[in-house]
Amino acid sequence: MSIMDWPAGDRPREKLLERGAAALSDAELLAIFLRVGVPGKSAVDLARDLLERFNGLNPLFASTLADFSAIPGMGPAKYAQLQAVLEMAKRALGEEMRHGDALNSPQTVRDYLQLKMRGLGHEVFMVLFLDSQNRVLAAPELFRGTLTQTSVYPREVVKQALAWNAAGVILAHNHPSGVAEPSQADRWLTDQLKAALGLVDVKVLDHIIVAGRDGLSFAERGWL
Repeated sequence: MSIMDWPAGDRPREKLLERGAAALSDAELLAIFLRVGVPGKSAVDLARDLLERFNGLNPLFASTLADFSAIPGMGPAKYAQLQAVLEMAKRALGEEMRHGDALNSPQTVRDYLQLKMRGLGHEVFMVLFLDSQNRVLAAPELFRGTLTQTSVYPREVVKQALAWNAAGVILAHNHPSGVAEPSQADRWLTDQLKAALGLVDVKVLDHIIVAGRDGLSFAERGWL
C-alpha cells in the first residue's frame, strides 16, 4: 500500500507537521528524506530496510558511497543529499557553539560531537578551543587512531591552544566499541593534558567520550 493511501495522521510528513519531528520514529524521519520507495515497498518500508541493513542511523550516516549505493533504490544522488543534510546539521550546531557559552549549552556540544564522531570505525581525538567567554574558537580533529587506541601528544594540544589564544578546552574522543566508560589510559591522558595546559593558563573544562548513542562527561563525574 502506498503511503498516500494511509490515514492522514499516519503519514510521516503530515504527522511531522501536526506533532513535530520528535514524534516520528527513525524510519519515519528517514522516509521523509527518501520521499519515495521502490516497487513493492513504501518509503517507510525502504527506510526500515536501510536501518536494519546498517544497524541504525549512525552506521548509515557513516556508510561509504559504495555500501550505500548497494541498496536497491539508493545511489550517488541520495548519498550526496544525505551527506549535505549531515553537514548542515554540524554547521548549525557549530554556529550555535561559536556564538554562545558552551558550558551553558552542554547538550549542543554533545549533539555536535555525536554528529562528528558517532558511528566511526576508528578512534579520533578532538579538542574544542574556547575563548574567555566559553565560545568555541575552533574544533579540530587533532589525532586519529585505530579501532582501540589513538596516540595523543600533549605538546601538540598545547601548541594549538596557544595558536588559538584559547582560555579553555573541551577534550573529546570516541569509543568505537560502544562502551563509554573511560580506560585507565583515558584518565591518565586527561590528567597529563590538564597539567600541560595548566602551565600556559588554559583550563580543561571537560573531557567527553562518545560511544554510540551514549556519552560520558568527566566534569559530570567530578573527575576534573
